[in-house]
Amino acid sequence: MKLLFSEARSDYANYIFPYAIWAFPEKGEKIASIFSQGFLPSSAQLDRFYLCRQIRVDLPRYKPSSENRRILRKGAGISVTLIPRKDFEFTTQRRDFYKNYADIKYGRDVMTHERLEKLFQSKIVSHLLLLTDESTQLEVGVATLYLEQPSIGYYYYAFYDLNYYPRNLGMYMMTSAVEILAQKGFQHLYLGTCYSANALYKAQFTGSEFFNGFSWSTNLKELKYLIERDQNPVTRHLLETEDYLDRFHGANLPKLVQNSALKIHLDEATHG
Repeated sequence: MKLLFSEARSDYANYIFPYAIWAFPEKGEKIASIFSQGFLPSSAQLDRFYLCRQIRVDLPRYKPSSENRRILRKGAGISVTLIPRKDFEFTTQRRDFYKNYADIKYGRDVMTHERLEKLFQSKIVSHLLLLTDESTQLEVGVATLYLEQPSIGYYYYAFYDLNYYPRNLGMYMMTSAVEILAQKGFQHLYLGTCYSANALYKAQFTGSEFFNGFSWSTNLKELKYLIERDQNPVTRHLLETEDYLDRFHGANLPKLVQNSALKIHLDEATHG
């Protein structure tokens, strides 16, 4: 992959000069390899990615917890079917259903009809997780997925009937995706970013880990530390923060360098 560094707002007084790091796949490169280095798609066509703090589930380590089982029981009577996008018809009825959900969840016309249609035609949607109420045979939800078997799944947008909110239908969809892909032998399911306490629900699965900028960590206390840190004024880069290094990495910066998930190989032309 090729990298670009897009400059963000600087804090000269504290010598903080941040950059958003973008990755662009090269010909023949597997998308799974880009995910594995901490990037998520910033384009529905999978032609640009951004480095971020995100959650994934190491599926071979997943075992349903009591909370996971409780969520699955609340979804009893709602069938879950994984289907390829090519077998899914994006009808006007479905479009309007998803639009109604998006208007309530994100704000009116934040996701337009046109944007929805482009989403369901894009490369980032290879499969759908379709939920049907068995008692009425009505579709009550859908989650869009990108699958690259057997390496990765990416849980993207979800839309569902908000009348089923008391049954935790949104969490039921995500938990079902974890269950199904674990059973199918996938390695990882990526669940998106985690920058607030409201997103910690993504880390409730056994095998959850998050990208901290240099490696995948299973330490939930570390993740909560970073979320809390974001709520206060920040005057140092994370890896210059002694408290963080002492608590979670034994003050061993050289070891972090050695174990970094990001590796860049410069060609001769780069050296000039």
